[in-house]
Amino acid sequence: MPKDRKRKNMLIIACIMLFATLFTLVPAFSFSVTAARMNAGSVSEEYVRYQSRLRRIEKITELEENGFRLLEDQVFAMPLQKLPEDTPEDEVDEVWFYAALDKQYHRLVIFIADDNGQILYKTDQLEANYCYPGELRQPIEKLASVSFQDVDNDGDTDIILIVQCHNDRGAYREKSYKVGDVLFQEDGSFYRDYRISDKINRFDMNKNPACILNFVRDGRSTEFLYTAETYGELLSHNFRVIEEQSYTRNFEKLGKMKVVPGVYRMAEYDVFMIYLIDEQGNIVWSFQPMEDYDNLYALKGIQGKDLDGDGFKDLVVFAKYSYEGDSGELLVDTVCTVYYQRTAGFEKDEDFTAKYKCTEEDTLEALVGKIRAYWGWQT
Repeated sequence: MPKDRKRKNMLIIACIMLFATLFTLVPAFSFSVTAARMNAGSVSEEYVRYQSRLRRIEKITELEENGFRLLEDQVFAMPLQKLPEDTPEDEVDEVWFYAALDKQYHRLVIFIADDNGQILYKTDQLEANYCYPGELRQPIEKLASVSFQDVDNDGDTDIILIVQCHNDRGAYREKSYKVGDVLFQEDGSFYRDYRISDKINRFDMNKNPACILNFVRDGRSTEFLYTAETYGELLSHNFRVIEEQSYTRNFEKLGKMKVVPGVYRMAEYDVFMIYLIDEQGNIVWSFQPMEDYDNLYALKGIQGKDLDGDGFKDLVVFAKYSYEGDSGELLVDTVCTVYYQRTAGFEKDEDFTAKYKCTEEDTLEALVGKIRAYWGWQT
């Protein structure tokens, strides 16, 4: 058979096979698109029913019958204006603050009511209700904190909210975290500026009301901790270096680096970060070992040593962090955080630290030995 004819026949056979494959895939594709549309329609219908239940609530006593659970520990009298402390009670214009969770979807709703429980204002347009984008159900556990402050210096009382969430899936599966928000009072109602809420949460200023107030009212921000590109930028924003724990090491993949730990003050809290700075003063890598704790209580030590036996220097951070308990008490945890040097940078340890709980008796040197022993080697 001539080569061109053979090539032509093979091309025909290939086209037939491709057509047959596409023919079998079309119904499946059509089904998946239809299923997606049905699911979107289902969510839309559920949202309409949810909103209908919310709209029916005109008095606080109607929460239960409409599927909402009142958070009884978060009911407060709220003055509408910031007044001197010696103002007579009969001259204070007060309303009542209520919070409730939807029993089915765990969405948080804020209500403002008068003395008779009549609803004056309500909203579920809160940052915490968008943790699972495009979904009705949200991972809200509780309203952790409420604070009434004049945030924007207009004389009216605004509302600072901190919500505790816990994901049951996704990248943050089984992790708890806080979501901060501010409701600004204006013309007898309230509104939320999503741009402010975004920065509060993206740059970890959501730990407590004092930090949120320090950002929104006073203009202090931790944003530079995450966006700075040079050592000079850090210093220009009053980043305070912990000099006694700063040193230079040769990190094999990155070269000669200065390890720079330090803090930035937000309200009465120290936000802790560590940077690797090259010889030109550029930030090459950054670490946030404090994670969701409120404050660096004490830095016990940092060491750059090979911990897992691959020949590359890793970083171990040993520190104490403080945070506020459920009853407002000060709690302190002793924490060891480990970062392993890899080809593309550093990788946070999820093995040793998940199995070993640090105590007051631990030392940095002893921890280094325990980490190395965990990986089956010692020097």
